[in-house]
Amino acid sequence: MAKTYAYYPGCSLKSTAKEYDISVRAVFAKLDIELHELEGWTCCGATHSAIYNDDSRFLLSLRNVALAEMQGYDTIVAPCSACYKNLRRAAKLAEADKTICARVNAEMEETFSCSGKVEVLHPLYLILRDYGLDALKKRVVRPLTGLKVACYYGCMLTRPADEFDSPERPTGMDRLVEALGAEPVEYDYKAKCCGGAMALSHGGTTARMAGNVLASAKERGAEVVTLGCPMCHMALDLYQSKAEKVVQRDLDLPVVFFTQLMGLALGLEPAQLGLQRHIVPTASVVARVVG
Repeated sequence: MAKTYAYYPGCSLKSTAKEYDISVRAVFAKLDIELHELEGWTCCGATHSAIYNDDSRFLLSLRNVALAEMQGYDTIVAPCSACYKNLRRAAKLAEADKTICARVNAEMEETFSCSGKVEVLHPLYLILRDYGLDALKKRVVRPLTGLKVACYYGCMLTRPADEFDSPERPTGMDRLVEALGAEPVEYDYKAKCCGGAMALSHGGTTARMAGNVLASAKERGAEVVTLGCPMCHMALDLYQSKAEKVVQRDLDLPVVFFTQLMGLALGLEPAQLGLQRHIVPTASVVARVVG
């Protein structure tokens, strides 16, 4: 019997990053990986929860981890890098400190059971570790042959540091796009911050930081940027026109979620992957793959 995973979409995938949610669900269904949306999930606290120094910074994330355990799951799949970081950190805290759940219950009106046995995975690392690239290669029907891809990890996907990838020199997404037939390009900013968290308060800073990432990828010959974070996508896609003014050069780089590239390679149609929702048109990427 195939394993079933708890799916935690998070706030962004239900709003500004619907195309990510669409593509994750479509690709996982294509690969026969069963996802069940976690019942009663709530916000993980986003990036702002980290500013607190007491248990409150873990309250929302631990509640979701406990919900998964109470619903019979041992693994949560969290596509948003910020959600992944928060939930994974909370799960590790619960594993290390058996009193944390009791302290959380004391702060909330609900009572949750939490033993610290739930693992949190980003879908990228689920594919790499649990599904396997050899199995993925066998499912590719439209190889991304010759497509030069800049894999962008940002500053949250590889944290907290663990066994999956290097925080400074990650390779997991590069290996995945290679399995799809594409050519990953090496560039200096693949694990640098894009400034997405400051977009509303310091838009100029976001444009500059995003511009540095995009210009670095463009200089190395990238035709498309792929990533696994809604906030990074906003910075690199939505802010790209502003970034062009800051770096004083045309960028014209489509920015897609890695699950969208997977979907194209697996034979899914662009409309099934939400590729029409992007600010920077993705038609050039679709044409290269679909024809």
